[in-house]
Amino acid sequence: MSSTLAETEYQVALRTARDDNIPAGERAEMLMEIALGLQRHPRRPEDLEQVNDLYKEGLQVCPDGDALLRARLLAGQATALLATPGDTRVLEEAVACLRSALPVLQTLGNAEEVAETEMNEGLALQGLAVAGKVPFPDAVTKYHSALRVFTADKFPREYAIIHNNLATAYLSMTMGDEASKMREALAVQSYESALRAVTLDAHPTEYAMLQNNLGNALQYSSSAHPVENNLRALEAYREALRVRTPKERPEEYANTISNMANALRNLPDDPEHPELGKIRNLGEAVRLYETAEKIFMEMGEMDKSRLVRVALDETLALVREHGSVH
Repeated sequence: MSSTLAETEYQVALRTARDDNIPAGERAEMLMEIALGLQRHPRRPEDLEQVNDLYKEGLQVCPDGDALLRARLLAGQATALLATPGDTRVLEEAVACLRSALPVLQTLGNAEEVAETEMNEGLALQGLAVAGKVPFPDAVTKYHSALRVFTADKFPREYAIIHNNLATAYLSMTMGDEASKMREALAVQSYESALRAVTLDAHPTEYAMLQNNLGNALQYSSSAHPVENNLRALEAYREALRVRTPKERPEEYANTISNMANALRNLPDDPEHPELGKIRNLGEAVRLYETAEKIFMEMGEMDKSRLVRVALDETLALVREHGSVH
């Protein structure tokens, strides 16, 4: 469908939804459907603001007696807010919308709507927790509540996304040394749980994301077995690269090979004989960093390019200490 045709259809739908001759409840539903469609297939960056305005317009025309429709509009508006770049006020507004919608959905809606609302509130709270506005366990509680409905067998994609978010929350918490080890273990368990629910064929994007994130969690955990963890991390990164190819997903590919290089820097060439050094792995790390730096530069990701350059220079210094790269 051409962009001109899509724009024409959008304007026709919008005029219909604003026709005063149509009952208010139907107009509110139309506005919600238009917002959902635009949210799924945005044409311009500013479309997200338009989506939010459409939900607000729907709320204005929604009959006072239609509590369920109003709750669905509020839940939809929250998803638009979550996708909108901004400060913590946007997240706080999303939480307010979700908390207004949830009691009604629990009474009049279906279980999936309730779970999605809880999942989205967890996401908003997690963003607020990163900013120090709320404690991370608030988000964790919401995610666990959503998992009562979004089970691995019935909703594998949602289950995986929630577990990915849970793992991120665990890794973001500030705790003492022993508690830190526990939350790192919980994060790894969450990633592994998610990967048991999704498959490479059915959910390639989620599969690759989870494998990459699992690799990072293993690599940076404060385990007593760093070599074993880094070897497991490499396996996870290789799985991610089955999806994240340089041709199809160059930026994601560059992210993952940078992570691989980080792991290789800390691994001996022969884990059974660490005394033999790690010159081969350092050489492979250099090649991966160089490739990632080139991709990031080509894509205009200059901050990432600079970070990789720093790691590359550090690795080249290690190479000089350990001998030449063959």
